[in-house]
Amino acid sequence: MRSITVVAGFVVVLLFSVWSLGTVSLSINTDRVPQYDRIDMEIDINQIYDNPFDPEEVELSILIDTPDGTRITLPGFWAQEYETKSVTDGNRRVWWYPLGTGKWKARFAPMQVGTYQVRARFRDCSGSHDSNGRSFQSTLSVNKGFVRVNETDPHFFTLSNGDFFFPIGQNLAFIGEGQYVTVSKAQAIFEKLQENGANFVRIWTCCEDWAMAIEARKSAWDRSWSRRKDLIVKHPDDLDRKCIRLTTQSINVDPSHPVALQPNTSYKLAGRFQGNQSGLHISLDKNTWQIELEKQGERTSFEKIYTTDSNQYWLGRMSLRTQEGEILLDELTLTETGDGPNLLWEADVNRPDRGVYNQIDCWMLDEVLEAARENDIYIMLCLLTRDLYMDSLKDPQSEEYAQAIKDAKNFLRYAVARWGYSTNVAAWEYFNEQNPSLPTDRFYTEMGEYLTKIDPYKHLRTTSTWHPSPRDCRLDQIDVAQLHHYMRPSDKDGFQDEITVLLDRGNWLRTIGPGKPGLIGEFGLATDKWGLSDFMKKDMDGVHFHNTLWASVFSGAGGTAMLWWWDQLDRQDLYRHYYPLSEFLKNVSFIGMKPLQTSISGTSLRVLGYQNKTSAVLWIVDSQANWWNQVVNRKKPTTIASATLEIRNLDSDVYQIQWFDTHEGDNFLEQTGQATKAVLRISIPTFMGDTACKIIRQ
Repeated sequence: MRSITVVAGFVVVLLFSVWSLGTVSLSINTDRVPQYDRIDMEIDINQIYDNPFDPEEVELSILIDTPDGTRITLPGFWAQEYETKSVTDGNRRVWWYPLGTGKWKARFAPMQVGTYQVRARFRDCSGSHDSNGRSFQSTLSVNKGFVRVNETDPHFFTLSNGDFFFPIGQNLAFIGEGQYVTVSKAQAIFEKLQENGANFVRIWTCCEDWAMAIEARKSAWDRSWSRRKDLIVKHPDDLDRKCIRLTTQSINVDPSHPVALQPNTSYKLAGRFQGNQSGLHISLDKNTWQIELEKQGERTSFEKIYTTDSNQYWLGRMSLRTQEGEILLDELTLTETGDGPNLLWEADVNRPDRGVYNQIDCWMLDEVLEAARENDIYIMLCLLTRDLYMDSLKDPQSEEYAQAIKDAKNFLRYAVARWGYSTNVAAWEYFNEQNPSLPTDRFYTEMGEYLTKIDPYKHLRTTSTWHPSPRDCRLDQIDVAQLHHYMRPSDKDGFQDEITVLLDRGNWLRTIGPGKPGLIGEFGLATDKWGLSDFMKKDMDGVHFHNTLWASVFSGAGGTAMLWWWDQLDRQDLYRHYYPLSEFLKNVSFIGMKPLQTSISGTSLRVLGYQNKTSAVLWIVDSQANWWNQVVNRKKPTTIASATLEIRNLDSDVYQIQWFDTHEGDNFLEQTGQATKAVLRISIPTFMGDTACKIIRQ
């Protein structure tokens, strides 16, 4: 005897008797893989589980013996695979159609060169079961490895191979078919970023139902911004379950993900309902069905066959209602006749808010990370959906708090298993703008300790709050301090001067989070209500964006400030501003450097930079060339001539001085200078707006 349960877009079979797991078979896709590249494993078993995302029910681990004799225990994961293609039916959309009913997998990136031995271990209620063993060779690679905090100067980043890494980039938070940025658009943007030297983006996997969200309340009945409490109710016969309350008013079945179908294919629409007066009326494309109530007060089950047309790739309009009175509906599913996963998984109102992971969104993230690999883009992944956890984090001693930690650990376990292999994952970001007043110390501490245990790649960890949180920035288990800041008209002291604002924010990060890098994770011009500023639309040349990039490099932050308004940036095609900065920073390392010790003639000039005893890197800007004067007051920068600069505390020697065009991206003048008594005096060439300079001892 068995029953069918629908979980997260797949159908699983539950057996009331306990099966013996039997043979566990491990296969790998190659026996040779370059260091830091991905090797794929598939694990075949003869068992199906209620919730394959719950390690208390079933846990897949990969035991890996490394060349130096240490053992890594890597989590494995369950995944639904999809066939993907672009389909045009009035709108060009990506068609995601499930292949089979899911597989157990593992992904691994070897961090050493040499021979590895691997085997899989499954643990469930019947015990622990090991697979056959496999081996593979890891060879030398051009891949530079994972992002790390530099040990010598922890305000900055390096890569596993020791190269200095300075993040240059922006947000690209919302990715989805209903968004400005689709997966294919993200791939195109990555290409533009790479062409212009940018290397870093921040992406959300926590967008609820408006974009990519792995753990989120995606629903075929309502949306996160308009929950229908009158529609989804407790079932009177089973208070642990919910159901849909239908009346004579027609209700549309409208999943946030368009439901992909195969042409010329038969599907089974099934469900159960009960009521006292009326039957169920279903309208689906050209089909209508009136299903009569079998017996008042008892559940009536139904199955209807629905066949697609020869050119139909999507589920059409579907609505439900009653003839009179009301009925209660549950277990609505749509599957291919014969076998296959439930395509209407968003209609399941009993699907848990936490603990199951949307497989289409997971597949989307797979595609995004592959595009990032192809374009050398590093990603800060914002993982957890804040609103699913916020209410549970009020009392650290409560059961709700402990359950939130448990659920978040399971999510992070899945993230490490599926995407941890990627060197393009720069950092795990727990939340976007969590409530800074919540007592989250226990949460971040336990999450950090757990990641230290299960993440063999040691990805960096960060989080963000809606107001800067000194407490979070200081936590030992937070590796990267982060703040978000928007320049708004009500900010009288800083709205018109982006450079002063960025210096203040960078100094805050250095002061509050000593001994770790800091990032300005969101930045931009905004209205007082946090919307897109009309001033940004008027700034067609991207003056504020240009100044933001250059000022933030020397603000004390570990990377550039990350612009939030990615769609406006793309519409204005402002990616060109990355190029000069990335060219300037080539072969530059700030490790071991200190803030510039300098003086400059000209009351309107500012100089920002870093130096050590034998070199300096600096940016000179006319303070009158801020975005307000250029965009609002329409004042073009004046020509700066005959200015001079002194840099102190340099070794007395001869220096090469390279002047750099911050708009074109090339050196326009080279000079030599003699430092005398630890002071180098320089004549600044004529410029407008800003210029940059590298000083290197010959």
